Amino acid sequence: MAKSPRRRTIWLVALLALVASLVAVSPAAADHANGQKKDIVELQFLTISDWHAQLDPLFVFGVGSFGGAAQLSTYFQQERAANPNTLTLTAGDAYGASPPLSSFFDEEPAVQSMNLMGFDVDTFGNHNFDGGIADLQQLIDVADFQYVSANLANRDANLTGVKDYEIFDMDGIKVAVVGVTNPEAPTLVFPGSFGTIEVTDPVPAAMEARRAAKRDGAHVFVLIAHMGVTSFDGDGNPQGPLVDLANGVKGFDLIVGDHTNVEFGGVINNMPVVENRSKGRTYARVTMEVRRKILNPKVKAKVLNVDIEFVDPVSSAVTPDPAIVALLDPLRAQLVALLGVVIGQSTVFIPRSDECGQSSGRTCESLVGDVVTDAMRTTYGTDFAITNSGGLRANLTCPEVDDPADFCPLFVGPDFDITAGQVLTVLPFGNVVVTVDVGGDELKAMLERGVSAMPGISGRFAQVSGLCFTYDIDAAVGSRVTGAVLQNPDETCSTTAVDLTSASTHSLAMNDFMASGGDGYPVVIDRASSRNFMDGDVAAYVTANTPISPSIDGRITCVGSTCPVPVP
Repeated sequence: MAKSPRRRTIWLVALLALVASLVAVSPAAADHANGQKKDIVELQFLTISDWHAQLDPLFVFGVGSFGGAAQLSTYFQQERAANPNTLTLTAGDAYGASPPLSSFFDEEPAVQSMNLMGFDVDTFGNHNFDGGIADLQQLIDVADFQYVSANLANRDANLTGVKDYEIFDMDGIKVAVVGVTNPEAPTLVFPGSFGTIEVTDPVPAAMEARRAAKRDGAHVFVLIAHMGVTSFDGDGNPQGPLVDLANGVKGFDLIVGDHTNVEFGGVINNMPVVENRSKGRTYARVTMEVRRKILNPKVKAKVLNVDIEFVDPVSSAVTPDPAIVALLDPLRAQLVALLGVVIGQSTVFIPRSDECGQSSGRTCESLVGDVVTDAMRTTYGTDFAITNSGGLRANLTCPEVDDPADFCPLFVGPDFDITAGQVLTVLPFGNVVVTVDVGGDELKAMLERGVSAMPGISGRFAQVSGLCFTYDIDAAVGSRVTGAVLQNPDETCSTTAVDLTSASTHSLAMNDFMASGGDGYPVVIDRASSRNFMDGDVAAYVTANTPISPSIDGRITCVGSTCPVPVP
């Protein structure tokens, strides 16, 4: 098994207290010393984060392939063989924004694979609600594992089979796993997707669930949260919602984070906290030594230490689980005929990452954002187009180095192929383009929303077509956009100002998620006209204009002291 050397060992019981408890010669201590009773139990937790139904291995250019459902299953089987006292956990978004191998089949392959991989518990992130309550209930019904989320008001009126926590008996140690959902989740999905569920403050909800689990006899408490580390300060200390959560709760023996694609293992507020890279790029092996019973009544702690080790699950290092291979191969065969069709080419590689090198394209102009918004604007002849970067999930062009898991032919060059499958991978949500007339002040409000999280990384960051705009990152949120100009026919920026006041009206193409208030954008859906699916419009645009040759045009200009820097 390939292992990462990245390890964090966290001692939770003071050494002197432990020594004192062992020195006391009680009958139980004598039994333990004589080997009559094993007093220390080693528990193991396997965790992945933000999996997004990465059923096939994740290809990392220049590095290799990692994970994949069948491969992770083999890794997990080996881990459990070494220690049967194992729970396998993840903390939401195990599907949603998924590759076609899952999304094309309503995400059921993801849950069926999780069953075979041996997951014990999951919670909900925002993407679990992408299809709405009815679709989520169908997936809950497919799952052999338990869903837990303690901070969902009206949960049981909308969903069945979900608990605040689940308790497992692990060699006499009762382990409670509590779940919480990220508070901003309803703003990240299509309005109405939560039914009447309201996401409440996760801190009091987690603490109340812990108290209830303790009353039910739990000894060890694990919190799985769809909240992550977002950044590190100058001293290397983590920051973000996961840190805030850990600082707000107490009494948990392990906190598992998710959502932000950050690898972190450490101690926050005297509790071990772990988060993995997304899509199976890494998983964490967490070992926890627990005293079966307290030898010295004065020693309150049961958990002696926690060891966190990150594993790079190299796909080629193990034999894939044949049960998962048998599940997925027929589905893949169905997709190849549909999605492997080359619909056009590009003279340049079109990545998801933006011109500033941010991998998910959420801080600067991106080529994939330019192509998608150009397709929306030209298809419907609107003045402008806007889309949120969070809806763009992959590279548009096929890679130069073959990835067996994609829907692309071998690269022959010089141009880059674009297939129907790649377009669907970029736009997996099934969003529809809408067109609407907006006032200049409404357009400005949308641009303001697009840059409101900067310099933070957020899916609300806007990609645009038909205009170029400038914003001051040091100005107050809501007052950052300093102006906009029209694009020339060759897509360079002109000197003709765009009127961003209520005195003007502009036609705009956007996705229905944003028009309905998604990501906090102004709601205009009530007067918008629905058009076609976004992926269909982009595919048609590529075919009609092949080979396309997008370039960074200066559509988004940042001024101020904390602007992201374009990569040369």
